[in-house]
Amino acid sequence: MKKIFSVFSLIFLLNACSGSDDNFNRNPNLPDLNFRFQINLSLPEYSDLQFPGNSYATYNYGVKGVVIYNINNDQFVAFELSDPNHPPSSCSAMRVNGVMASCECDINTYNVITGQQSEGEGTFPMKPYRVERSGNSLLIYN
Repeated sequence: MKKIFSVFSLIFLLNACSGSDDNFNRNPNLPDLNFRFQINLSLPEYSDLQFPGNSYATYNYGVKGVVIYNINNDQFVAFELSDPNHPPSSCSAMRVNGVMASCECDINTYNVITGQQSEGEGTFPMKPYRVERSGNSLLIYN
């Protein structure tokens, strides 16, 4: 009987543990979309991303778009361009100006380096996406 209890306890503990924190602090305003796209930094369209401190925004992926920021040529970050503190709507798409992304619905403003809100009201930071660099290409995905 003790062995059966031990086995069930072990199974319960293994199922209770998660190997990922993807569900932590999930934003109910933004749907989880699966996408993957690649950027070739050699192309003129993406030449700004070859230098630290520059960003590139595309509105073809994500909910309302994706912004990619070059931190130091080795580290890149990418964030969703739909205001995380609003459900997607006609005015929730954010526009990037320098290192700030602003929502047209209100005064919500976010830092595109950290994803943190700098102005306005809300509880959620910008939704991050994964970025991998391989040679002269960036792979951005969710």
